[in-house]
Amino acid sequence: MKTMRTRYVAALSLVAMGVGFVVTLLLPYHPVTELLKGGFEAGLVGGFADWFAVTALFRHPLGIPIPHTSLLLKNRDKIAKSLISALENELLNKDSIKEKLKQFQLMRTAGSALTRLAAKRSNRVGVLKLAHAFLARLPVETFAPYVQRAIAEAVKQADVQPLAGKAVQAVVRERMDERALDYALRQGGAWVSKPETAYMLGSIAMQKMSEAEVGGFMGFAVQAFTGFMSEDKLGGMIQQLLLSGIRDLLMPGNANRDKLLAEIRRQLSLAAENEELLERGKSWVVDKIEHPDSGRFLLERMESLRQSVLSALEREMARGGRQVVSVLRYVVRRLQAEPETVEGVERRVLNFVADTVEANHYRIGLLIKDNIDKMNDKELVNMLEEKIGGDLQWIRVNGALCGFLIGLVLSGVQLLG
Repeated sequence: MKTMRTRYVAALSLVAMGVGFVVTLLLPYHPVTELLKGGFEAGLVGGFADWFAVTALFRHPLGIPIPHTSLLLKNRDKIAKSLISALENELLNKDSIKEKLKQFQLMRTAGSALTRLAAKRSNRVGVLKLAHAFLARLPVETFAPYVQRAIAEAVKQADVQPLAGKAVQAVVRERMDERALDYALRQGGAWVSKPETAYMLGSIAMQKMSEAEVGGFMGFAVQAFTGFMSEDKLGGMIQQLLLSGIRDLLMPGNANRDKLLAEIRRQLSLAAENEELLERGKSWVVDKIEHPDSGRFLLERMESLRQSVLSALEREMARGGRQVVSVLRYVVRRLQAEPETVEGVERRVLNFVADTVEANHYRIGLLIKDNIDKMNDKELVNMLEEKIGGDLQWIRVNGALCGFLIGLVLSGVQLLG
């Protein structure tokens, strides 16, 4: 619409110059008439020249294929390549993108916007309702198999040997091996101290001694001993021996305890370096993860977690989302207290955005090229005239006016001469 108006103005200026020139030709001689005739003549020439120049950009003037006209159509591929080159190398290059994003101050702007939004109760409750609706409709039963497979695949791909080595180091560093040994010894001591355990130990010892095939004096001594002892007495002796040994092993600094711990640690280190053992362990873990029972267990846990989160969201909605404000304020305070962290996050975000745009801005160029190629000549000319033709029409108006003024000056000079 704007282009049409400016085109009418440009045409009107040319018509005015032409009418003025014709009228001055018909008027009798007078210095003023000659002066005006020179002005209108020059304005007519300037208007026609600029009309030709502007028209030659889009099409052949009067449909005549004059050389070096219809420039935009003849150079449509060159123009498209120039636009794409400018887009990729100047407008969307990595440095310019990062500079613009730095001026945006991403984290500060995002924090301010979130703070303003969270100040209104309706906004807080709205966000909680949206989260509640999304989570309630989330098909957990659909995601559970994918999660199960993802966990199993992660275990399959994991290099367990470095993990096993680090685990052994953590066990020793945190003295978990000592705590595990103490737990086993205490549980063993509790079992050994039971009366029924003493009788069982005595019965086993009496049975094995009676089954022992020992001849000579040693055999006579064993028979005499078993005849003198009973299951209760022998079991009590064995019980006291075991409890005494357990108490010694529970004492820090005991030589036997240190030897036992050293052996446990040695066996753990050997196990961490045993590739075959680790692979068998990994295969066992993978089989357990992929078992249908594990899938059902995972689904139950995911569903339970969802219900817990939904309940928490409902309670928070009833309170007007006050916890949202508390969490947001805590996050803002933490970010303000750690400017280096904020800068690091912004830097990573900026690099990610810049790298993504730089790696994919050729797609924008391809889209521009594809859209230009889809247009026929008429559509392309109409589009260009709509976008830039209005401003170009003012060249015609300026040409006519400037020609008119220059013509007046030149005609005046001629009259004075």
